[in-house]
Amino acid sequence: YEYRLVYPRKMTAPRQHDDLPEECKEDFEEARKVLDLSPRAAAALLRLVTEKLCRRICEDAAPGTSHGKSLNDMIKDMVARGLPVTIQQALDSLRIIGNEFVHPGTMDIKDDRSIALRLFGLIEIVVEQTITQPKKIAEVYGKLPTDKVAGVVKRDKI
Repeated sequence: YEYRLVYPRKMTAPRQHDDLPEECKEDFEEARKVLDLSPRAAAALLRLVTEKLCRRICEDAAPGTSHGKSLNDMIKDMVARGLPVTIQQALDSLRIIGNEFVHPGTMDIKDDRSIALRLFGLIEIVVEQTITQPKKIAEVYGKLPTDKVAGVVKRDKI
């Protein structure tokens, strides 16, 4: 006989980042739950998380700019606003691989758990660099004396 634990299910995907936006959390958790059953489903859900995450990043930067835009267009807008190349590559990897897991395309991914697992790591990197790091910097910068900040603003206008 071969025995297999069915419940409670052990989740092997990483936990979500503390700063993952609220609108992304449910889909991220669902991706974690299905990773071992269906890496393809997990990748598709992470593609959805990526779209929601990009929409949030775009809206935080410029409210109203993401309405009706595709994920590809949102990434393009973020690049135009100075998104680092590494984050653009992470987002495009999430977008393209997520799409390839769902639709037949030119990449032969099949149900590759290791690729799906790496996508979780890319979400972590994007959240850390686009949400967490700016938040930490703003927290410290916000405590600077107003006259010093005014000096910085004056310096940068020249």
